[in-house]
Amino acid sequence: MHDIRRIREDGAAFDAGLAKRGLAPMAETVLARDADWRRVTTELQQAQQRRNEASKQIGLAKRNGEPADALMAEVSELKDRMARLEEDERRLAAEVEEVLAGIPNLPGDGVPVGADEDANVEARRVGTPRDRNFSARDHVAIGEGLGLMDFEAATRLSGARFVVLKSQLARLERALAAFMLDIHTGEFGYTEVQPPLLVRDQALYGTGQLPKFAEDQFRTTDGFWLIPTAEVPLTNLVADQILDEEELPLRFTAYTPCFRSEAGSAGRDTRGMIRQHQFGKVELVSIAHPDRSGEEHERMTACAETVLKRLDLPYRVMVLSTGDMGFSAHKTYDLEVWLPGQDDGKGRYREISSCSVCGDFQARRMKARFRRKGEKATEFVHTLNGSGLAVGRALIAILENYQEADGSVTVPEALRPYLRGLERIERAQ
Repeated sequence: MHDIRRIREDGAAFDAGLAKRGLAPMAETVLARDADWRRVTTELQQAQQRRNEASKQIGLAKRNGEPADALMAEVSELKDRMARLEEDERRLAAEVEEVLAGIPNLPGDGVPVGADEDANVEARRVGTPRDRNFSARDHVAIGEGLGLMDFEAATRLSGARFVVLKSQLARLERALAAFMLDIHTGEFGYTEVQPPLLVRDQALYGTGQLPKFAEDQFRTTDGFWLIPTAEVPLTNLVADQILDEEELPLRFTAYTPCFRSEAGSAGRDTRGMIRQHQFGKVELVSIAHPDRSGEEHERMTACAETVLKRLDLPYRVMVLSTGDMGFSAHKTYDLEVWLPGQDDGKGRYREISSCSVCGDFQARRMKARFRRKGEKATEFVHTLNGSGLAVGRALIAILENYQEADGSVTVPEALRPYLRGLERIERAQ
């Protein structure tokens, strides 16, 4: 949500920010509705003031034994008029909020300007893809070859974009989640949370999925929404709260299933586990002081990178362009892991984490505030979120990067303690 006062003060700057996202100007539309609301609000205040004055005059007239019929008629008329104005005020306020709710966050300074992912900028590259003397296979061929990845059974159960993992691959996914959580809680100070997987409208509104992206979500018949990411419940832990400055930053992490309809991705990544309706993810969320949210963004990204480094997976860090950033993001880093089996064995970097700073955009929607020490006034916090990491894609990366010529998969050393010392995943005899 945007601060209407900033748009009033400098509509041109607001429109310039939208232009960087490839969007048409909106300041004039917003301010026209805002002007209608302010006009009605002023009329309502004037009517309230006149009613109060007339009521006092009625009391004075009665005490003096003077007629007050005209004043009483005026008060009755003002009461009816105020009821209409109050209804108009609520309607116009809702219209202003509806317009603002559909406008994405403005990009930060230094964010590359471009229409899509082709304008993203590589910030750094870490690790070198392994040399091998055989053709790399993708995770589907590897998993099915091991007899531990079953898309056919998942289709019978649930339809397309689901998978059944068995035995050692199921254990590997569980191990990855525990490994990531241990790093983020034990080394980086995140508080582990087990949040609800079903949330109400207001939670998705707070983080920006509603109202614009309702078709991307799954909804139950009784009005709950399945979470698309743990960002939603974790960030909303501070909704409608006023925090003390000393409490910041708050850092939360959670491993949850995530559910997405993928309504806008028809025909994309239909093979394998890259893009599914249900997947596991370890999420990172920070509630930060506005003066330090930029530092927190760099820190969060480094936390996510640590997981890839410990697993010895080659990756690169991309600064997303204005046309590729999410709706609520002010600036985003994508971590893309090297997958040697993609694109018919030619290999390709694919997203495994997005780390975004949202400024006060989500906080305004959630009414999440803090109070500086010694101050009475409150300010909005800044929110950040990132994957630390997407567990399913981490599993894919291990299968493809650690595959052997005989179809087996070497287990990264960092994960072996979580798998009772298992060093290699092989097809059961």
